[in-house]
Amino acid sequence: MSKPSDKTLVIIPTYNELGNLPLITGRVRSAAPDVDILIVDDNSPDGTGEAADKLAAEDSHIKVFHREGKGGLCGAYVAGFRWGLERDYTVLCEMDADGSHAPEELHKLLEQIDDGADLVIGSRYVPGGKAVNWPMKRYALSKGGNIYISVALGLGLSDVTAGYRAFRRQVLETVNLDELSNAGYIFQVDMAFRVVQAGFDVREVPITFTEREIGESKLDGSFVKDSLFEVTKWGFNHRKEQVTSLVSELGKQADHGIKAFRKKHSI
Repeated sequence: MSKPSDKTLVIIPTYNELGNLPLITGRVRSAAPDVDILIVDDNSPDGTGEAADKLAAEDSHIKVFHREGKGGLCGAYVAGFRWGLERDYTVLCEMDADGSHAPEELHKLLEQIDDGADLVIGSRYVPGGKAVNWPMKRYALSKGGNIYISVALGLGLSDVTAGYRAFRRQVLETVNLDELSNAGYIFQVDMAFRVVQAGFDVREVPITFTEREIGESKLDGSFVKDSLFEVTKWGFNHRKEQVTSLVSELGKQADHGIKAFRKKHSI
């Protein structure tokens, strides 16, 4: 019997990941030999794109999508999603190129998809999850930020900024990818928020996040400021919409009650 995960595409965005690329693709191929890999390269000046083409020429499970320039992580994933949706993939996954997302744990995400989940997030902050080689300050900032975001948006998720994810294609066909915020890495939050609001089944599984050993992180200090500012606006608007909806519903109920009372008492 076929499963959704039988047709899985793992999307790996790259920018100057020449040292990491053969390592991460090799690990994916060993851990999940039946999935396909799409390398989305943003015209890396270090030759990552050329290395990706060589890997693809040697392995039919590896595909490459070249973008014209450094267009950001959100744009790379959206390009990868669209590439996969134009084909017959039923599950599309996000995975970092730097090894922070262990391909050996991909099965945890795919098992939940096969169990009926629509979006599965690999979480550092659910029981069993952890972050390795992170300074305490960064860990505290990330975990605290995730708590704030989840409460502000009413998501009920522990790691809404996480980038290790598996989506059913129906989710990506429903969400308007053109509207995703690309401020820093905030699109991960935006995507999760939209998926939860749409009523999809969102689950988290524990993963071990390992800080990169090769190359430089693309994350800068502006991420926290930009992200929390955006989330605060979204949270305010979300609560405003909830209150407006509640007031409207209460008004309808009151009007219905008044009409029923008048009818009963012939007023």
